[in-house]
Amino acid sequence: MTVLQYVLSIIIILLSIGISILVLMQESKQQGLSGAISGAAETFFGKNKGRTMEAKLEKWTKIAGVAFFVLALVSSLLVLFGA
Repeated sequence: MTVLQYVLSIIIILLSIGISILVLMQESKQQGLSGAISGAAETFFGKNKGRTMEAKLEKWTKIAGVAFFVLALVSSLLVLFGA
């Protein structure tokens, strides 16, 4: 393995740990059928959803997931083509 592959492997491991932590920090959305029937009420938190801690956790989870996927793809291509 080259130095680049070692570095990518370490980053992928750290990203997977980070994604696990981000997912575990999020609140569960267990409104179920009652939330779907009653609809989303326009509350303060509904209007400012993008500013809440939950929204920030979701955003960073998506970013970390995309980064994990891209790095895993790059790492596998490096192994495949022997660069």
